Amino acid sequence: MISMTGPDFSQIDGFATTIAIVGYLVVFIALVLLYFVFNNLPSLLRMDLRKLIFGKNNKETVLSKEEVKVTGEINAAIGMAIFLYINELHDEESGVITIKKISKRYSPWSSKIYGLRQYPRH
Repeated sequence: MISMTGPDFSQIDGFATTIAIVGYLVVFIALVLLYFVFNNLPSLLRMDLRKLIFGKNNKETVLSKEEVKVTGEINAAIGMAIFLYINELHDEESGVITIKKISKRYSPWSSKIYGLRQYPRH
């Protein structure tokens, strides 16, 4: 029989309520942290770690961001160098496929004779 009075909350004790509240808080805090990480990810990726570690007056730094101008020609040259390097890792293929005919065409794998069975007569 179905009770129409609603759910019975008398069986829920304080320990179950504490676990539920702590669980919801952990999930909510994790979602907030993930939001901040993904929201600040582009600025973290653009961060120059050499300036953070060595300071702004580092003598070992050769070029700064303002001095480096990457043009389309430089990008094309880098892309072509990577393309040529990757292609050298593979063997050169002729692209010609040769099929050699064999004199023996019979093979037990292609034979239909084994599929035909003669059952004994009664």
